[in-house]
Amino acid sequence: MGDGGVGRRTFLAAMTGGTTAAEPGTDAPAHDDGRGGLGGQAGREDDIRKLIARMTVPEKLGQLQQLSWTGATGPGGSQTAEAEEAARKGQLGSVLNIIGARHSNALQRIAVEESRLGIPLVFGLDVIHGFWTTFPIPLAQAASFDPEVARVDAEVSAKEARSNGVHWTFSPMMDVTHEPRWGRIAESCGEDPYLTAAFAAAKTRGYQGDDLAAQDRIAACAKHFVAYGGAEGGRDYNTVDVSESRLRNMYLPPFKAALDAGCATVMASFNTLSGIPAHANSHTLTGILKEEWGFEGLVVSDWNGVGELLPHGFAADGADAGRVALDAGVDMEMVSTHLADHGAELLASGRIEEDRLDDAVARVLRVKYALGLFEQPYAREESAIEVPTPAARKAARVVAARSMVLLKNEGGLLPVAPGTSVAVVGPFADSRDLHGTWAGPGWEKFPPVSVLAGIKEAAGPGAKVTYGVGATERADLVVVVVGEGAALSGEAAARSDLDLPDGQQDLVAAVAATGKPFVVVLLNGRPLTVGDWIESAPAVLEAWHPGTEGGHAIADVLYGKVNPGGKLPASFPRGVGQIPVHYNHENTGRPFDPRTPDNTFITGYLDIERTPQFPFGYGLSYTTFEAGTPTASVSRVAAADLRRGETFTVEVEVRNTGEREGDEVVQLYLHDPVATMVQPVRRLRGFERVTLAAGERTVVRFTLGAADIGFWTNATDGQFVVEPGELEIYAGTSSEARERCGVVVE
Repeated sequence: MGDGGVGRRTFLAAMTGGTTAAEPGTDAPAHDDGRGGLGGQAGREDDIRKLIARMTVPEKLGQLQQLSWTGATGPGGSQTAEAEEAARKGQLGSVLNIIGARHSNALQRIAVEESRLGIPLVFGLDVIHGFWTTFPIPLAQAASFDPEVARVDAEVSAKEARSNGVHWTFSPMMDVTHEPRWGRIAESCGEDPYLTAAFAAAKTRGYQGDDLAAQDRIAACAKHFVAYGGAEGGRDYNTVDVSESRLRNMYLPPFKAALDAGCATVMASFNTLSGIPAHANSHTLTGILKEEWGFEGLVVSDWNGVGELLPHGFAADGADAGRVALDAGVDMEMVSTHLADHGAELLASGRIEEDRLDDAVARVLRVKYALGLFEQPYAREESAIEVPTPAARKAARVVAARSMVLLKNEGGLLPVAPGTSVAVVGPFADSRDLHGTWAGPGWEKFPPVSVLAGIKEAAGPGAKVTYGVGATERADLVVVVVGEGAALSGEAAARSDLDLPDGQQDLVAAVAATGKPFVVVLLNGRPLTVGDWIESAPAVLEAWHPGTEGGHAIADVLYGKVNPGGKLPASFPRGVGQIPVHYNHENTGRPFDPRTPDNTFITGYLDIERTPQFPFGYGLSYTTFEAGTPTASVSRVAAADLRRGETFTVEVEVRNTGEREGDEVVQLYLHDPVATMVQPVRRLRGFERVTLAAGERTVVRFTLGAADIGFWTNATDGQFVVEPGELEIYAGTSSEARERCGVVVE
């Protein structure tokens, strides 16, 4: 990222009372040894070895088993009775979906006080974008282009979760994807690996802090390993077939960033990868993750992921599935019980090795020691956080507003002028469906602020705010709130049609036909196709699924309390048939050239434009900005020097040319026009969100090195190259930036 930091300091001051934490991507991470946040445990390794030596085979296998409590997040039901029995025998390592300090303590006492060795359980839960306090969905947070929002979300979520007995979250999700049809794009950071890596690292630090044993921190889990976002047709759980270079250049970088930030655990993905199920892929789980990267934390399966090796056609039976998964590198089995059921037999017959079994157990125990569970196995029931605090709500409100993207604003319709009478219409105008997919337990207990409620509060007592289509005739301005409900995005929620569902575009058309000025507010978990109505709408605000304080945050933006500064983390297609459409594509031998529009012998479609509706990195403001031509600190640099760690800088001046304070995201892209492997037309390698007063200017500085300039080849053992040649450097305010400079790599 850049070295400017103007806007981030403003945001941090709002969240921390004037103090600032280390900026993600600028300072060395708290844990940068690749061990998964488990460094500094040298003294514990001897304890782990001694404990393993005392364990029976069933107890060892039990440490590799995770069962579900009352909440099922996949096929099948809860395993409450089985969990209690296994804990009492000392044959259980973890439980997921148990919530509440009193409940978790009761089960923990069984494990600690009634089992032979008293090994504590580790309790896991999907704390994706909030526990009691729901923050915007991860895709929305990525739209902020400020990783600090992810850190704030994770920090608040960790504090709430740990106080309620949760030690471990299955987050952050860092699956890069070019597929808006895929429902889980809502949990992702969109289409770019660099942006995703920055958010993955920040969220990991937010969850874990500097000490996993602290009672306001939880272990993070990098998921889904790996390439889950490449599912064919966006159909969840589907086939992925990618080259080694695509794997390493696109899908793996966020995982490496999370591990460098200290991420304690990794989750395997549901998909196959070039014919091998991820849960059985020794190349990725062991070869890359554990050997090449030196990861010492644990790898957990996804829900029934080991059992699904059977329908994949990769295992003959349950025993075979357990063997294959363990050998490949899975250390803990979620919900299915093939290792626990067949492990003793597999070990006795020599089909699994005791050294590998002990290694897996050690990885589980290492995480438990790091969490301080042997010293403090119980949650402090008297300290449990039971409701979203005012500070947490404030953070959620600021993050939600910071994540919104202004797509259109013809004639400066927004912000809403004081005293304007407003009609609020649409199926989501007074809806509670703002939490988004994979919201925490708070979604049931704490309804979000509706858009209608937020607008009424923001408008003030002197302004008239009405609700319903019939109210449009008497209003000066109509706010049309449309989108898709939370159930239409997330896991198992692929869509073949990305239009507004249920004929909502007809409502937009009806409002447009009245001739009244109107604003469309979008609430959604993915990029949508908006071509049927976008031209008729004077102003459009992409608000995503904004969470607990969504209504307040939307009103803050509409009424100008917050000047929108978000940017799209994924391209919006013009039509479903255009997918995949993304900025970081290859040029092909017959690229589209706008200078020759009549040439049909080029890549693209006959019946739709070749560009997206809105590109990656796009977003407007209530003010205007101008980014200057980038300037590099060198004109030439030796490839050998870059490989040895030398860097150079690129500076970009940005100026607020409008009449009010606002945020702009300065973005830096690279293109290697001639290489031994075809390179994308653009690769994001730096971004910085800055806040500037009217007329103010600043210079943003980006540092570039080998990691930015080079690329991974198709060598399966991992070959990273920095090649000589001309490097094109683009800078601006979206992926379509045209200002550029060049550096020659010798």
